[in-house]
Amino acid sequence: MSALSGSRAVYAVLVALYVLLFPYHPGLRSPNELCRLWQTRALVEYGTLDINRALKDFGYVGDLSVKDGRYYPSKAPLLSFAAVPVYAALRAWSGGFLYAVREVPLVFFSRLFLTVLPTLGMLWLVRRFLGTYVSAAVADAVTVTYGLGSLAFSYSLLFMSHQTTAVLLFGGFYALWRLARGEWRERGYLVAGACAGATVAAEYTGALGVLGLLLYAVLTVLWRDEPMRERWVRLGRGAGLATLGALPFVVGLMLYHQAAFGHPLESGYKYLNDAAYQPWHLGGFLGIRYPDPRAFFLSFFSPLRGLFTLSPFLLLALPGVWVLLREARGNGEMRAHLWLVVALLAGYTYFTSSFSYDSWGWTTGPRHLTGLVPFLLLPAALVLERLRTSGHPVLAGAAAALCTASIVFTGLATFVNYVPDDVSNVVLGLAVPLLKAGYQPPNALNVLGVSNPEAGVLLLCLLLGLAVWVFARLGLSGTGRAATLPLLAGLATLALLAGVQTATVKHHGPDRGAVGFLEKVWLVPPGRTLDF
Repeated sequence: MSALSGSRAVYAVLVALYVLLFPYHPGLRSPNELCRLWQTRALVEYGTLDINRALKDFGYVGDLSVKDGRYYPSKAPLLSFAAVPVYAALRAWSGGFLYAVREVPLVFFSRLFLTVLPTLGMLWLVRRFLGTYVSAAVADAVTVTYGLGSLAFSYSLLFMSHQTTAVLLFGGFYALWRLARGEWRERGYLVAGACAGATVAAEYTGALGVLGLLLYAVLTVLWRDEPMRERWVRLGRGAGLATLGALPFVVGLMLYHQAAFGHPLESGYKYLNDAAYQPWHLGGFLGIRYPDPRAFFLSFFSPLRGLFTLSPFLLLALPGVWVLLREARGNGEMRAHLWLVVALLAGYTYFTSSFSYDSWGWTTGPRHLTGLVPFLLLPAALVLERLRTSGHPVLAGAAAALCTASIVFTGLATFVNYVPDDVSNVVLGLAVPLLKAGYQPPNALNVLGVSNPEAGVLLLCLLLGLAVWVFARLGLSGTGRAATLPLLAGLATLALLAGVQTATVKHHGPDRGAVGFLEKVWLVPPGRTLDF
């Protein structure tokens, strides 16, 4: 009972961090976020898809496409439309006139309802899914690590489509998984199809993840223990229901393209307004060409935004594929998981290695890999479970430390969440200097009258507390030598990771310049509060 109560308290702290944190700075004119919200303004205020009048009334933003003199966001449109009810409610609440909705509350509440809360719901599904295959301790620890130590945290706190894509992909997978286990009726394919269609409407590159789900859906049906004719019939019915679920989003997306860009299959990337961005999307398929070793290495190992640098616990997914392979022998369910993980890992690796690394922009981590991360959790969890139960305390302690380090590194980076491209190391070169100088992240406590840095320090303590809890949950079971060995191994691993961070930070001109620039535009500097 005490363990259950402790887990509930941990999840309550996790929810608080998601809801309270608000890394946003209007002076940066965040293009990826504001171009969507300017279209939301245009839809409500003027009843138009183009944002020409919104640009005139509310100021210029970036990430635009232009066709026949009309400006649109260059992004897929789902989030722009999804924010309409949020904007309409804020407008009515604030007086109902043109300038009633200020930028800061618009960004805050759009994030809260459309990126934060959906991710919190997804975390509940992740915990249920993992709990089917591993112990409660591992399932809890991996869920919290995913929630705070991965790109999920960073992009839930930004009004961008990357975590939305991850939520929708995992939602579609969860429906297919329950269907494969016989726990849902066939109409669950409607849910899977709707998630797949919404994924593409939210982010064009989400189609890569949808292909992985399609493979998983087919395999889970074809490997059923029933006559082949029944399997084909089931596959046909499932395909029909999934298509029906996806149809509203696919048709809506095509109608949007037709209205904005003159053709149902042409997106805004063909009409980018900024000439500097156009070369990134030319050649190959939407800019996806042949693999580049530099793009591969920096996407996964760069001290600035490498996936495994910021979230080293995801390295456990690599041996986890081998564990899945062993589990898959004679087990069709695990064999389907194996094929899904391998397909998505290969597809996303090719994508990030073949697209211009320099196009990631001022972001935390390799943002287009956000949709991959949830599908690496099961193999990582299986490795952690094996290490805890097979008598390898040293390896178990080291693996637990990878989870703890992920929460610290990604958490600190997310506290900033706008990362200039020329910084040497996001943690020690940017986040730590800002936090030490009192530039804690803006947060909802500031709205209640609690100033920074006090409010931010409280949230930082909560984050570090959960990092310690994850290590204790994974690595400190037993007493005496059984507890000492994993502790020492974990501390040694943390020291090694800290050493890598220290070795890669330069504290050179670009680092100092980035810190100084962010201090100038920081929404809630030391001694200040926030007024909506």
